[in-house]
Amino acid sequence: MKKRIARIKRKTKETDINLELNLDGKGKFDIESGIGFIDHMLSHLSKHGKIDLNIKAKGDLEIDPHHTVEDLGIVLGQAVFKALADKKGIARYGHSSVPMEDALANVAIDLSGRSSCVYQVEFRTEKIGDFDVQCLEEFLKSFANNGKFNLHINVPYGINSHHIAEAVFKAIGQALAQAVKITGADIPSTKGKL
Repeated sequence: MKKRIARIKRKTKETDINLELNLDGKGKFDIESGIGFIDHMLSHLSKHGKIDLNIKAKGDLEIDPHHTVEDLGIVLGQAVFKALADKKGIARYGHSSVPMEDALANVAIDLSGRSSCVYQVEFRTEKIGDFDVQCLEEFLKSFANNGKFNLHINVPYGINSHHIAEAVFKAIGQALAQAVKITGADIPSTKGKL
């Protein structure tokens, strides 16, 4: 089987990001964005998705983390899309339900070639530490849009904002691991193309 590895570089006036991803990894990660909380969340996605992830990012954090977080979503989505190539043999769909103490996150993914992000998550706080929780939705929309897949996230309940976010990223990792798994030899679509 061809290695499903992608390297993406994105440099703008706001950010400079280098990312390497291996869909058939062991969940090893080395992530440095200058934003501790998003690094923590991406480490969960990597570990629970068995995806090796190496990210080095610099951004205009003197303004705020928004540009860096959004661009991380862009490059991660591009890397998933590139690594999947023609998507031959993949399961295509994945779903996971992850409890994290008081919170429950349900995630479903369809690697359809069409992007959509349904985000039904409510936080009781505006920040987790000094991290603005609105940035998580921006990250996830950028991730799904640039990965060209459906990402549905529903958190029916949760009290602690950190637990909610952590459950979401662990569930995304597990759902993505299911969806990218090789289960056959054909394109999983009646169209013959994804």
